[in-house]
Amino acid sequence: MGRVLTVARVTVTPEHEKEYIRTVHALAEVGLTRGQRLWLFRSTVRPLTYIEFCESRTELTHRTRASRTEPEAKLEERLQAITSYAPDAWDLWDEVPAPTLTDSPDQ
Repeated sequence: MGRVLTVARVTVTPEHEKEYIRTVHALAEVGLTRGQRLWLFRSTVRPLTYIEFCESRTELTHRTRASRTEPEAKLEERLQAITSYAPDAWDLWDEVPAPTLTDSPDQ
């Protein structure tokens, strides 16, 4: 099994934007110890809209599935309070490995 990923579109209110950015980066730091990676991107055309990419080695260690430490739980709760996540924000996506040289093109 390869890595798993979530891609979450997030809308933030202007008064919470700085706190949101700080909170996501704090969560990214905490998640590193579990092998989670979290990247944050800002839209260039939609003000106050962000995309969070969260990657982990397995579904069970992913941000959306793993048990959380107290600091992680507090950060996640704060994010939920100050943002609006898209309805499909937490769909898990599995990595598709590159085919090997022995795989035929029609498989």
